[in-house]
Amino acid sequence: MERREGLQEARVPRTSLVERAHRRPGGAGAVRRLDRPLARLAHGVERVTATALGPYQSAVVRIGFAATWLLFLLREFPHRHRLYGPDGPWSWRLAQELIADNGSFTALMWSDSRGWFEIVYALAMLSSVLLLLGWRTRTMSVLFMIGVLSLQNRSVFVGDGGDNVIHLMAMYLVLTRCGQVWSLDARRAARAREHGAARAREHGAARAREHGVEGRPTDRVGPVLWWFCGLGLSVVTFMGVLGWGWSLIFWGFWLVHGVWWALGQYAPYGEPRALFRVVGNLIHNAALLVIMAEACLIYATAGWYKVQGSRWQDGTAVHYPLKLDYFSPWPALGDLLVSSAVLLTLVTYGTVIVQVAFPFTLFNRRVKNVLLAFMITEHAVIAVLLGLPFFSLAMIAADAVFLPTSFLQRVGRAVVRCRAALLSVVRSRGRRYEGARAGEAGGDEQGEQGEQEAVAADGETSGGSGGGPDGGEAEDHARVGFTP
Repeated sequence: MERREGLQEARVPRTSLVERAHRRPGGAGAVRRLDRPLARLAHGVERVTATALGPYQSAVVRIGFAATWLLFLLREFPHRHRLYGPDGPWSWRLAQELIADNGSFTALMWSDSRGWFEIVYALAMLSSVLLLLGWRTRTMSVLFMIGVLSLQNRSVFVGDGGDNVIHLMAMYLVLTRCGQVWSLDARRAARAREHGAARAREHGAARAREHGVEGRPTDRVGPVLWWFCGLGLSVVTFMGVLGWGWSLIFWGFWLVHGVWWALGQYAPYGEPRALFRVVGNLIHNAALLVIMAEACLIYATAGWYKVQGSRWQDGTAVHYPLKLDYFSPWPALGDLLVSSAVLLTLVTYGTVIVQVAFPFTLFNRRVKNVLLAFMITEHAVIAVLLGLPFFSLAMIAADAVFLPTSFLQRVGRAVVRCRAALLSVVRSRGRRYEGARAGEAGGDEQGEQGEQEAVAADGETSGGSGGGPDGGEAEDHARVGFTP
């Protein structure tokens, strides 16, 4: 009998069991306590799958690392052949042997000619500029990664900690949707939405969606860029200079980008497009989490290694690099810091404490923001005192992933206001200049007309007076362009 009752209860729908739990004494509270974590979990899953989180943070990371790499390439442009080119101490044959062992990627191993090196270096700079501006960020992020890996893996012994950070972040940026805001892609998408809204108002929203009238403007640049990338990838693949692993990665990126564009153009409201969007959001959020974890790992390992050092323990570690000529571009500033033993000790211990504690403060927003401001300031000081600007810029770009969204939005609005003020000043000066030019042109025309009238009047006066005193006075007026 008990077994039969158990079977009947097992057949009861779940809703009935929940209602029965509500009818029991204290059952409603138990269900509510059970539903709260489930609701939070469902909300979290929905947010992670439906939204690409951190659009402003990912945009700052993109801008920061693209700008850092671009400035580095421009700074080392006169020395590029000795760093990564054929004139460097690490010869092409030695690099080829090392890469054959570790399987790393570099396009500079496809040819040892000087012309090919110049092409790769120029493409690295061009991809940095376009990624900085946010033009076709999906493609430019891949090309940016190719440029970074090609140059850094060519001469692995000339880099420092900042180069390692750029190396890692270049690969992570490929997996993020870092062009959602503050990019040319975002502006193009906003114009497409305005175009679609206008078409929808004109033809009706339901009819526009049903018949595809709503659509977005035809994208001609995307397919051409995709076709050229595919052509270049085909040539490299048939040449056999690309390993099968990297071939699979690049061909996968190429196919995914093509399918994403095709679904956006021809089936923007279909289920495949929605599935791609969910997968893309998951990959973006996971990559952003990896970037955060990487930054925390950098600070945690640096802090714990410093704790084990005797110079950091006695508070004198900062003193020694400030006394090295190689790390003293401004000796007067270094001497000013070294002259205060108390300040030197506070900086030494504060650096260790902040680096060790930062990963544990992520759960407290206020404390995290205070330590983040301290670390950004510290890297700015390192850039000036120790002459390491690119390392500091790379670390500041990595730290930017933790900046609050409200702060980044205020910065964005301030930049927009500054740009509007600058454009208004330029336009006002341009209008003044054009007005002055127009006034000068008008004055010249009036002067020429007056001179012609004066000459004509002078002829009439000289003919009537026979060269008397009045005629001489009129002649003088005519010479200076006055009319009588």
